[in-house]
Amino acid sequence: MIPDEDVAGALAAVERESFDVLVSDIGLPDGSGTDVMRAVRARGAVPGIAMSGFGMEEDVRRSREAGFSEHLVKPVAFGKLKEAIRRVTENRGG
Repeated sequence: MIPDEDVAGALAAVERESFDVLVSDIGLPDGSGTDVMRAVRARGAVPGIAMSGFGMEEDVRRSREAGFSEHLVKPVAFGKLKEAIRRVTENRGG
């Protein structure tokens, strides 16, 4: 788990760590989780789960275009997150 809380920290972690799945809030203090997902996808096929306070069709479309496999609307119950992680890791590259 990489507990970085902003785009700069997440991008630095992407450079030094490898991981199986990215779970990111869309709204970050210094940018967007979509920026992080695009950077991760540029390095390889890592599935991602977006978490957002917004769940309109356009919000989901933007997160999918950035490379997220799932889009969950907050607040997210742990069971829903666990199931999303299972789905994206079973279907690598989502």
